[in-house]
Amino acid sequence: MLTLEKFEEASEIVKQVTKPTKLVYSEHLSAQTGGKVYLKPENMQYTGAYKIRGAYYKISTLSEEERAKGLITASAGNHAQGVAYAAKAFGCKATIVMPTVTPLIKVNRTKSYGADVVLYGDVYDDACAKAYELAKEHGYTFVHPFDDLDVATGQGTIAMEIVQELPTVDYIFVPIGGGGLISGIATLAKMLNPKIKVVGVEPAEAASMQAAVAAGHVVTLPSANTIADGTAVKTVGEQNLPYVIENVDQIISVEDDELVGVFLDMVENHKMIVENSGLLSVAALKQMDLTGKKVVCILSGGNMDVITMSSVVQHGLIQRDRIFSVSVLLPDKPGELVRVAKTVADEQGNVIKLEHNQFVSINRNAAVELRVTMEAFGTEHKNRIIHALEENGFRPKLIGAKLY
Repeated sequence: MLTLEKFEEASEIVKQVTKPTKLVYSEHLSAQTGGKVYLKPENMQYTGAYKIRGAYYKISTLSEEERAKGLITASAGNHAQGVAYAAKAFGCKATIVMPTVTPLIKVNRTKSYGADVVLYGDVYDDACAKAYELAKEHGYTFVHPFDDLDVATGQGTIAMEIVQELPTVDYIFVPIGGGGLISGIATLAKMLNPKIKVVGVEPAEAASMQAAVAAGHVVTLPSANTIADGTAVKTVGEQNLPYVIENVDQIISVEDDELVGVFLDMVENHKMIVENSGLLSVAALKQMDLTGKKVVCILSGGNMDVITMSSVVQHGLIQRDRIFSVSVLLPDKPGELVRVAKTVADEQGNVIKLEHNQFVSINRNAAVELRVTMEAFGTEHKNRIIHALEENGFRPKLIGAKLY
């Protein structure tokens, strides 16, 4: 069972390997919601995520014999690093099975802590099945990433820190993958103060906890296709589910597109890199009335590879109309390109890419297609630029923007 005594024990034990992640007040999010919003930056942990808590506490409860057999786990990345780091601290061998689509940064970081990495399957569930197979074959001790009450106890230490720092907290928003984090946080939060509301947040395309709660038992989704790879779990933890049903007040889902814009906000307004799964808690804020409430959002991790980061930034800029492209047809004569450039410049638009195609038509009066990708301040500014181009007779046509 999840008990207060174990939570208190775990809170002391995890201090050996965690950094203090003090709450960060967000003026930006507070202004948007009408409440007082704080961020719990677990993306700043040594391993880049909260997972070190559950992994280290779990391994601390194992016998010397269990550790000596070697540890094995499956993970989309963050639990992998947690187990690898904790295993190194305890001086035992670790093997980690990760999906083949795991970002390279998570694979390399896991290896850097001394673990052996096996890449297998498309999603966590495939990797987990392989890990069980290897555990049986080699006699390894399995450390489950979420369906383990000791692991959930370690993750729940976050709630202890939140309540100690902000005793009057009204809401805690928590990302959900397999349920280890939210079962630990929600259970301890209710023990410390039953008035605290705990809100779980899942990717819309991997809402396995909502499906399980609705059914009253664990169910397996047909797929878990989401950019929030750390929470792409088709089947939640069986041991966690009763604690979620009892202690979680609400579970909501977030579309992938919403995470893109929130990533951009987090970089620009808070100077923090937070992976897509870690942004679920922030993206969900706008779905609730939080006026006058004190809210904490768990930023569960920050392990994002730079290629994914670049793609998310680009899509975010396009989504916010800060990057857009137009196509215009011009007469094939000198000076037309200059006229377009001047029209854009007069409206304070910033051209970042030009494509000039003289062979789009055999009509000499409209023989050149010019594709212009430019930067704007937002939707209103974009519309002003398009209107100015129309006023100057260019008949701009919006096309899909691409920076690369």
